[in-house]
Amino acid sequence: MRFTPAHVRIVIAMFVIFVIESWEQLALVYVAGDVSNHFGLDETKLGLVLSAVAIGMIPGALVWGPIADRVGRRPVTIVSFIAYGVIAALVPLAPNFEALVGLRVLSGFALAGAYTVVFPYFLELMPSKQRGRAAVLLSIGWPIGTLVAIGVTSLFHDAGWQVVAFAAAVACLWVIVVAFWVPESPYFLVSRGKHERAAKVLRGLGVAVAPGTEFVREAQADKAGNPLQLLRKDMRRRTLLMLIVNFAFNWGYWGLQVWLPTLLQERGLTLADSLGFVAISAVFMIPGYLAAAWCTKRFGRKPTFVAFLVGAILGGVLFAVSWDLPSLYVANFVMSFFILGGWGVWNTWNGEFYPTRVRAAGYSWATAAQLISNAIAPVAVGALLAASVSFTMTVLFILVFLVIAVLAAVTLPETEGKPLD
Repeated sequence: MRFTPAHVRIVIAMFVIFVIESWEQLALVYVAGDVSNHFGLDETKLGLVLSAVAIGMIPGALVWGPIADRVGRRPVTIVSFIAYGVIAALVPLAPNFEALVGLRVLSGFALAGAYTVVFPYFLELMPSKQRGRAAVLLSIGWPIGTLVAIGVTSLFHDAGWQVVAFAAAVACLWVIVVAFWVPESPYFLVSRGKHERAAKVLRGLGVAVAPGTEFVREAQADKAGNPLQLLRKDMRRRTLLMLIVNFAFNWGYWGLQVWLPTLLQERGLTLADSLGFVAISAVFMIPGYLAAAWCTKRFGRKPTFVAFLVGAILGGVLFAVSWDLPSLYVANFVMSFFILGGWGVWNTWNGEFYPTRVRAAGYSWATAAQLISNAIAPVAVGALLAASVSFTMTVLFILVFLVIAVLAAVTLPETEGKPLD
């Protein structure tokens, strides 16, 4: 398969989806003070509000992933995105703390469909030679989403947190573009025996497929979407290590990201300075992704991932012991460069561990592990801050999880250059 204009449209459509997903998870982080004042929340309750989307996404991921293996990547992406937009539009109307948490949990459940499917869906539409690099570049949507969240916060902060939250819901109208530009995965269509539809999609992607072509279906295609397949003897060890990496890696990133503005204010920065600091950090994530995209093609998924995580850990240690504002900036920029470059490689690598019949189910388990970490980490770090644990000890505690992620990743199989099953 060549890289065609049809692939460019797919990249744009899926990239914006990932931007919106990032933006949604951070939408209230940068107006957390306004939310806290509006409802009269302490740090623990505020942490629960910030974690509510992740809490809803946990069961959502486990439900949507197997459905995507059974009914298709495209309908799950579209339906879940529409459902999320409708529910998210109700969040600003929440009359109290309980309603706010409940609505954010429901919006997270809906968003989990698109969030879980986006990477395996994308991998299955890309030419094999460009698959790894393209998927790493897709991950740049995360820092772009961060910048959008900061920009929207800066633009509408004086109007209140409700306007910031509603803006994220309006962005879901992008689903119209997705419906027109992104076809169903040909891998999925073949796995379900829909050969002519698969041929039509491939022709649209620039592949010359003769009418009546029959494709070779993978073994056990009839077990598509069965999560228990992930615990088969030939997959069990891989699944366990994959879950450990997802949980630990996300704790190491998310536990710091959610509370970064607060931690920076403890070091003497104003809220405006803290948001500016986070924005510059997001900019530094982009060259990290670009470097990772180049490295994964040249050196492979595993060496690149491990090297980037080690770089992030070293940057994190410097961040924890930083002695003045310049050292704080340098350390955080180093950490941002490496940790997000590592995420780009992991998003790709993680989507290549399983065959088509359970690829979305496998990614749903991975997403659930990340989201459990998302849900626990902000509350745990918030409890440390409430207990007046020092800045240095809080950051070092978070970094321990990155070390665990490295140890689990070194024995996972390399997938660079190998075709998808």
